[in-house]
Amino acid sequence: MRIDDYLSTVFLIKRRTVAKDWIQAGKVRLNGGRTKPGHDVNAGDLIEIYYKNHKLKVEVLEVPGKSIPKAQAENYYKPIEDLEV
Repeated sequence: MRIDDYLSTVFLIKRRTVAKDWIQAGKVRLNGGRTKPGHDVNAGDLIEIYYKNHKLKVEVLEVPGKSIPKAQAENYYKPIEDLEV
């Protein structure tokens, strides 16, 4: 699954278009480096999201095959860090 699609599917970012914009602006990193919206996400990958003065780092536990209910979103990632920077 593409990283922009993953972020919106597991409700880390509200919409895929917003995820795409943030990735292109360098506000989202995959495994410590810049990425592109079309890059595939796999279990074990680390995603960092920077928003204003906030940093969220999560580990991908599983990649959903389709849309999921919001209540199940946290089954697909594990928060590592949630900091103000």
